[in-house]
Amino acid sequence: MNRFVVLALGFLVLFVGGGVRFAIGLTLKPITEEFAIGRGLLGLTVAVYLVVTSASMFLSGHLADRLSARGVMLAGLLVSAAGLGLMDLVSAPWQVFAAYGVIFAVGNGIASITLVSLMVSRAFPERAGLANGIVSAGMSAGQLVIIAGFSLLLARSGWRSVFLWGALAHVVLLPLVLAAIRPDARPAPAAGGAPAAASAAPSVGLAAAATTPRFWLLVAVYALCGLDDFFVTTHVVALAQDRGVDVLLAGNLLAFMGLAGFVGVIAAGAWSDRSGPMLPALACFLARIAAFVLVLLDQSPASIAVFALVFGFTFLMTAPLLVIFARDAFGTASLGAITGLVVMIHHMAGGLGAWAGALLFDARGSYDWAFAAMLGSCVLASLLTLGLARPRPA
Repeated sequence: MNRFVVLALGFLVLFVGGGVRFAIGLTLKPITEEFAIGRGLLGLTVAVYLVVTSASMFLSGHLADRLSARGVMLAGLLVSAAGLGLMDLVSAPWQVFAAYGVIFAVGNGIASITLVSLMVSRAFPERAGLANGIVSAGMSAGQLVIIAGFSLLLARSGWRSVFLWGALAHVVLLPLVLAAIRPDARPAPAAGGAPAAASAAPSVGLAAAATTPRFWLLVAVYALCGLDDFFVTTHVVALAQDRGVDVLLAGNLLAFMGLAGFVGVIAAGAWSDRSGPMLPALACFLARIAAFVLVLLDQSPASIAVFALVFGFTFLMTAPLLVIFARDAFGTASLGAITGLVVMIHHMAGGLGAWAGALLFDARGSYDWAFAAMLGSCVLASLLTLGLARPRPA
């Protein structure tokens, strides 16, 4: 399997899955209005989606260390399409919970950054940061293009059409995966003996990695990252609409966040190849601190737009860094399982952030308390990130 085919296919898979997953934030307000439910209930659906997705990501990483990449990818895409297609048919809140929060979540977690990142890192061991930045940019590009298109669909055809087209996009990917990946292909190192990264540590398994303080420090940083990631992407459109922004313009906030994120994630990947992953991770959290301070002080439409762009720039910055952090500390033998577990916890924390933000809004009538909590999480994440600097060679 040509490694540039891996790169292109990884970009496309994350383009579709990474864009479509934000549809729930775009449609949060019309869904709650149609079913006459509070945002807390739909926030719980998002939280369950993130928990189920995170468990599926861990499973995907574990399977990718052992099985055919094609089979794992196809399974994820098929289940994703089924869940999204069912969203077009739902008639009660519990069905939204099942279709999006469970079925789509399983598929979206399997055909996700964990599997793609593992494949790309082993195809480009010498430039893993940049390669992961490029495929991760697929999520930002999808957020830009797909959410912009979905915003038009929402305004013209209603929220159900958004999910139906999301299902069709996943179906289109199936023949591409069948054509591009051999049935026996595993996410193995690049052919031709590409050199392993010089900074990679001797390989250890997941159980051994979990006994080290560095592993749990990495988990803590990514949990705090996830907490504010999914709070913002779930609620920023509703926040803008609450402040009087037109539904189409509010929906396009997510799209423009994707554009900013496209730049941020590639920059972070390239930066990590030069300096290691700690500095771009620290820059990510410092920028978020500034963004949360701004939106706490001023929630005018202009300030919300600036907040969305700054946060969007940082949204995926840590995605290409995780595999570098893990490879440098624990080697490559169980890279899928280790990164899958960290991403699982990241998404579980994201579910908590999305749900807690909804509960705080329902209780207080605004997002101010949630913004303050996210500001605190970014301050703590910045401090913990300093402990993830690469150890100096003896």
